[in-house]
Amino acid sequence: MGRYIRWQALIAISGITLVGVFLFPIALSRTTVLVPDEGGIYVEGMAGAPQYVNPLLAQYNQVDQDLAALIFNGLTRADGQGGLEPDLALSWSVSSDGLTYVFRLRQDVRWSDGEAFDADDVLFTVRLMQDPDFPGVPYLGDLWRTVTVEKVDAYTVRFSLHEPFPPFADYTTIGILPKHVLNGVSAQELLTHPFNVHPIGTGPFLLQEISAERALLVPNPYYVPAQRKYARRQQPYLDGVEFRFYPTYERLLTAYQAGEIQGISYVPPYLFPQAARLPSLNLYSARLSGYQIVYLNLQDPEGAPFFQDARVRLALLLALDRQALVDDALNGQGIVANGPIRPWSWAYDPDLPPVEYDPTQAQTLLAEANWLDTDGDGIRDKNGRPLQFTLLTGDDPVFARLGQAMAEQWSRQGIAVKVETLGAGLSDRLRARDFQAVLVELLLSGDPDPYPLWHQTQIEGGQNYGGWDNREASEALEQARSVTDQDQRRDYYLQFQRIFAEETPALIIAYPAYTYAVDQSIHNVQIGPMVNPADRFRSIADWYINTRRVILAEAR
Repeated sequence: MGRYIRWQALIAISGITLVGVFLFPIALSRTTVLVPDEGGIYVEGMAGAPQYVNPLLAQYNQVDQDLAALIFNGLTRADGQGGLEPDLALSWSVSSDGLTYVFRLRQDVRWSDGEAFDADDVLFTVRLMQDPDFPGVPYLGDLWRTVTVEKVDAYTVRFSLHEPFPPFADYTTIGILPKHVLNGVSAQELLTHPFNVHPIGTGPFLLQEISAERALLVPNPYYVPAQRKYARRQQPYLDGVEFRFYPTYERLLTAYQAGEIQGISYVPPYLFPQAARLPSLNLYSARLSGYQIVYLNLQDPEGAPFFQDARVRLALLLALDRQALVDDALNGQGIVANGPIRPWSWAYDPDLPPVEYDPTQAQTLLAEANWLDTDGDGIRDKNGRPLQFTLLTGDDPVFARLGQAMAEQWSRQGIAVKVETLGAGLSDRLRARDFQAVLVELLLSGDPDPYPLWHQTQIEGGQNYGGWDNREASEALEQARSVTDQDQRRDYYLQFQRIFAEETPALIIAYPAYTYAVDQSIHNVQIGPMVNPADRFRSIADWYINTRRVILAEAR
């Protein structure tokens, strides 16, 4: 009897143990959760190579801009919605006449070498850009030379303008340099200074190693983020970010498949189908602040006289099935455009009728302008002159493909277009106005001011590359710059958009999308609307690779 009871007890104890073994993982999973943990290095591939890791010299090279975005801060930064948010600045105010901007600076910022940031660093940076020998992009020097900068106190800076310029605040996103490191260095000496490969910044990362093949960034121990919409942590989860440099975008895909990298800085539209077939690769797309545009040379009446007729220009736009161009030539990586101001901007006119694909109306307009196929060769002509021109574009596969697709669509309407692709010489031809028509992509700042692109004064030496000379439109742009009230500015921009729609001085094709690719092992990657491709790193402090399990109560 005793033995029987002992066996019962043993069986009962064994059963309880077995139940515990099976139930413990279930109970654990219901009372604990996985949360992000620190550690791990994210490895991203980039097409290109670094040259100047310096925000004042980075504008010509996207690799430099990407590195600088993680190492430096400006007084402000773009919020992705067409506005600005504080960065090194705590706040700022603008005088009622729009001539004076006062920035209060944060007092909790230190450089990555531990030195304190203050107003002297801001004045030093601005004066480098004001130097007549400043070697950076001309527009930075041109703008800052018209501004007077003063130190009010150690953490307050005042900028004084000669005349109202509402987009001025956009220029305060430029990265600030440390005076204590570069004091005594002239603007011209910046090009060869060791600082360009050993930078000291205030951003979330510092540069530990750099070569022609790779760059390693590690968290800046002194970094304290500004109050902002995206990143919430003071220090990134990641132990570091490594960038590896490759000659082409095609090599980035190959490198990812070989396990060399975890992220691809940019997936061009022509590579999108290949990237989308990789199940472990997450693709993130966001609209990019700019547009793809065909400039028509309106200052060349001998080479392309037909561009002088607004009916012909509108017919060229109506003859394009731009949604098909986006779907096919761009593999869906874009949004059909409707004018020179982006639809997500406060300055956009929502009542502006979109220009839809309408080949019948295009034919009607061309006939009204007396461009007819009189000899039956399939090409319209007038007074013995055929309706034909050369479309210049870059040798990038995306634009070569887009240009050919447009030429094919125009040919259906009796318009003969030869596509000429160029590499490095495209910028020179554009600035020299040496083209009949040219397809390019423009990146725009957050402020919607289109003055640099379309005002009469920008025809010679500016960015009004097509040479649109319209006094009424220019006056609207001038008035928009003379006031600071957003509602008043908007009224002038509505007027400008109506004139632009009537005149069609250029063919705005699409607003581009930027596609970023990251391996599924990298968590919490988020990207929003972008002014610059470097904006993909806005939330990088929240990205993580490692996880740990914690009790549910702790996670809360």
